[in-house]
Amino acid sequence: MNPANAFKGTIGKTYKDSVPWWPDKVAPPAGAPNVVFVVLDDVGYSDIGCYGSEIATPRMDELAAKGARYSNFHVTSMCSPTRACLLTGRNAHTVGVGIIAEWSSGFPGYSGQVSSEAATIPEVLGQHAYGSYAVGKWHLTNIADYGSAGPHDNWPIGKGFSRWYGFHGALTDQWNPELCQDNRPIRLEKPENYHLSTDLVNHAITDVRDHLSSAQQRPFFLYLAFGACHWPHHVPQEYIDRYKGRYDGGWDGIRAERLQKQIRLGVVPPNTTLSPLNPGVQPWTELTTDLKTLFTRLQETYAGFLEHTDSEIGRLVDYLDSVGQLDNTLFVLLSDNGASAEGGPTGAINLRKHMVYEKESPEVGLANLDKIGSEQAYNHYPTGWAQVSNTPLKWYKKGTHGGGVRAPLIMHWPGQIKDEGAIRHQFHHVIDLAPTVYDILKVQAPQTYKGTPQLPIHGLSMAYTFGESTAPTRKESQFFELLGDRAIWHRGWKAVARHPKDGDFEKDEWELYHLDQDYAEIHDLAAQKPEKLKAMVDLWWDQARQYGALPLDDRDWERAAARLKMNPVAHYELHGDMARIDRLTSPDITDRSYRIKATFNGARAPGVEGILLAWGSHFGGFVLFLQGGKLCYEYVYSESVTHRLQVDFRPAADKASIELRFQRQGKNAGAASLYVDGVELGSVVIPSTWPTHGTTAGLNCGLDAGAPVSRSYEAPFAFTGASLRVFVDLDIDGGTEPSAIYAAILGEQ
Repeated sequence: MNPANAFKGTIGKTYKDSVPWWPDKVAPPAGAPNVVFVVLDDVGYSDIGCYGSEIATPRMDELAAKGARYSNFHVTSMCSPTRACLLTGRNAHTVGVGIIAEWSSGFPGYSGQVSSEAATIPEVLGQHAYGSYAVGKWHLTNIADYGSAGPHDNWPIGKGFSRWYGFHGALTDQWNPELCQDNRPIRLEKPENYHLSTDLVNHAITDVRDHLSSAQQRPFFLYLAFGACHWPHHVPQEYIDRYKGRYDGGWDGIRAERLQKQIRLGVVPPNTTLSPLNPGVQPWTELTTDLKTLFTRLQETYAGFLEHTDSEIGRLVDYLDSVGQLDNTLFVLLSDNGASAEGGPTGAINLRKHMVYEKESPEVGLANLDKIGSEQAYNHYPTGWAQVSNTPLKWYKKGTHGGGVRAPLIMHWPGQIKDEGAIRHQFHHVIDLAPTVYDILKVQAPQTYKGTPQLPIHGLSMAYTFGESTAPTRKESQFFELLGDRAIWHRGWKAVARHPKDGDFEKDEWELYHLDQDYAEIHDLAAQKPEKLKAMVDLWWDQARQYGALPLDDRDWERAAARLKMNPVAHYELHGDMARIDRLTSPDITDRSYRIKATFNGARAPGVEGILLAWGSHFGGFVLFLQGGKLCYEYVYSESVTHRLQVDFRPAADKASIELRFQRQGKNAGAASLYVDGVELGSVVIPSTWPTHGTTAGLNCGLDAGAPVSRSYEAPFAFTGASLRVFVDLDIDGGTEPSAIYAAILGEQ
């Protein structure tokens, strides 16, 4: 029993001679506000209107105009580490998330989950009567724990939130997302004109409404993490149309326009110049007319996607205002890292395929121009537009130069932030937001949480900037590391090293910048100030040791491959109407032979039909189904190539056995054969196959939930037979190694 709750009344023989007692209810701190965190995904420093963009973001701009906007705010350069910093107030490596959750490596700084020694904001605020609700992207759970059975310790509910509606991993289809609610995957019932951003805001509003209705005297913490604007860039056509022709002048011109606006706004110093084009980005004038046509449409779509997100943020703000809560809410909005270069020099219509198993030519995009942004595309823009997003900075997400780690930050709290609309130039980092919340509430992060001693908070409160917009920064230093790229900021100076994969860490070239005078990291002073550089590099090593960034590791998917080899699985049993299995935990059929056997009752019932097994989506996957007396198999290699096989379905008995046997015939090729009750009825050659984890959706048994694999039926096309069971058996006859799973994940984070 908790001693604090030990009974303090008296107990006699009956209630008449006894004195009852109840423990005091936990009360929130006096005047405690609600707290809302809104996290954008892969939105570059200059993308929001009030940070220099031509994209219409009036609702975010309004929050900045009535609050505080920060020009010197930093994050980590990938999503999982930033979110770990944000929710704990500690450096990412220290809490075990030095890299994305999928790439855990068996070292303390890279465990792939937030340490129990680092209580999260909802866990801390829960001790002070807050209700906490998570909506949207999580990406702080190891892929091994994605399934319905968990374990759920590192799902949002296990980290202090009362409710969660959202998705695991780096990204999801905005039109056909694969979602979870609380502690299980769910099957989405989509209304007409569905879009994920709208759905997330609807659930955020619902959580706030229900909290206000049932706990009027208690404040709430809402964590809303959009999938936007991570690829795929999906948005209603009307938003794309608003930018028609706006980008015809190309990325060089837009970068120049944004810089001039940034200087006028004051979000960069007046002497700032543009960084050179990153390697691989061509000057716009050197592109062909066809490439310009494709590239402008891809950017028009991204711009529309961000404007749509802004509109949805506005709906949440309007709701808070309508119920009288906006004035009593600290509203924090940020992006998790710099803009993404994963589209490469040309971008793509089907980026998953383009990155993982077949490069896509620009001609494919040109032939499908009108599909960009729709559910028939999985599009992302080229690197030239990513550098525009990061104006005026160099490099991108995953790097520790400015383009990877500088991010917009807006804080809004009516009546509590003085000098509204003023830009704050103090250096700060995402680890500083949790202590800012604790400072405002006048609470301390616990030294022990649920019996576990806690790590110290590494961040520093930013609340001092609310009262004095021009106050000197109180922060001394901040270290950065990701995939071997390293950087450290200390009292206005920055040392940074870009590390090539498989390179010698000792031979990395460190650069030195005086950021107070060189915002865009243009003038490398390493040769001029070798002693200063050495002191900075020595400081980086000290902090790397202190905060758990060692050992340095430039591996990505290889980190997880070794762990996967420890637990190979070759036999799977699936049940009809089960919860979805995530693509990252589905059987790995990559470049190998395999057998899929389905058994069920009711085979001779009139009109028996429906999905036996659906794997992936119409961007890549396969489906096995019954329709019109036929057993049908479709293997979707890509959005434009599908292999089909149909055979007569005439079972001998009411209980039927169906088999799909895939025989590997050379690297990434094979033939699929269909059997009914042990008799082969047909086969089809599949000259090229995809890697399992290069698909865009998971595995369903008994229906096709989500983005349909085929247009031959109307999803979900639920199976009408009974007692469906599906068995998957993998052969080890090809080049499949566990690394194949993670190679597919590399570029998509």
